[in-house]
Amino acid sequence: MKNSKFFGVYGSEFVFGGILLLCIFLSYFGARNMTIEQYGPISDLLNTSITIVCLAFAWLMIRHSEGLRTRKLWAFTLLVFGFYAALLIFRVAWFVGVPKQGVVRLQNWEVVSGNFLSWLLLTYPAEILRPGWLNIRRSLLQGLPVFLAYALDVLLDVDLRIVLALYPILLLGFLVSHIAKYRKTCEENFSSMENIDAQWIVRYIIMYVLFNAFFFILCFSPTIQISFTQQWLLLMMLVYSSEQILFRPDPWKKMQRHEMEENADEIEEMPMEDPNEQTTVDYRELLDTWMATEKPYRNPDFHLLDMRKVVPMNRTYLSQLIHSLYGCNFYQFVTNYRINEAKRLMKECPDMQLQEIAEECGFSSPTVFSRIFARETGMTPREWSVKIDNL
Repeated sequence: MKNSKFFGVYGSEFVFGGILLLCIFLSYFGARNMTIEQYGPISDLLNTSITIVCLAFAWLMIRHSEGLRTRKLWAFTLLVFGFYAALLIFRVAWFVGVPKQGVVRLQNWEVVSGNFLSWLLLTYPAEILRPGWLNIRRSLLQGLPVFLAYALDVLLDVDLRIVLALYPILLLGFLVSHIAKYRKTCEENFSSMENIDAQWIVRYIIMYVLFNAFFFILCFSPTIQISFTQQWLLLMMLVYSSEQILFRPDPWKKMQRHEMEENADEIEEMPMEDPNEQTTVDYRELLDTWMATEKPYRNPDFHLLDMRKVVPMNRTYLSQLIHSLYGCNFYQFVTNYRINEAKRLMKECPDMQLQEIAEECGFSSPTVFSRIFARETGMTPREWSVKIDNL
């Protein structure tokens, strides 16, 4: 049972990874007999394709940004990659991975430019996993180790190429640390976790890891096979990622729109570390009354900033208020209301179907309702109904 559950959750990622590895395998062995003279025109064609793809999707991202910072960051990433690919077309060898006759390994300044591209590829997932975390100061701090290593290499004449080549692993470590906090951030803002998954980010990371694996090899042995395979991988990554970013539903879109409204409105910012006792009681009464009469939790898309209708605070203070009043996060707060409402309906309306109860309580589907109900109560809805009938 555990194995089936594991493959049910991660099976699609194994399929995706398998297809990706197959494409890499075919491109790598397809270039095994390719000469420099043959590689030149093919490389130009690939770089032209990368340039066109980057410019086209960057235009679409900007045109349909809808105020989302994630799309703006990805548009900037596409423009930079398109610029580098265009430089290659005109034989400006700034891009990492250009095999040159007689060159055994890349120079450090070429590795630094590759690190910059690796950093760019992580700006989008960093913003998705921790909205608003990445700013100019943090960006400069992330790039500081690379430039320090390069400066030491120039000043002390020490070969620090291995340090530079391993830098993307450090970046990946930052991203993994964000993933650990992703669910907590979501639970503080959303009442449902069904559309809040990191599967797309997992696929992105798979492509990122493979891209940087080839980058590491190129740092020390820039062969035609490796360069050709990395170009194909980059093209696939840019096309697939752009399509996903442009058309994949973004759960933070509505939240960000509300936050833009906050900047225009006067939102109360009462520090919750030491709130006035009477004020806290008043807020609890307001929230309890609103939840009981309006039942906003019946909306599956109910999120934290919807509570501003009752308590005019910004997102940070609203989250602190929920923790202070109820000792839980927003997701747990709403789930408790939904479960209690489900229990009431099953007790008072025993003829109601499971699907009807799920819809009435704000669950996205009967399956989700059954899973969450079992997790919270230790029994399925049917088992709970039988127990109530026997009392």
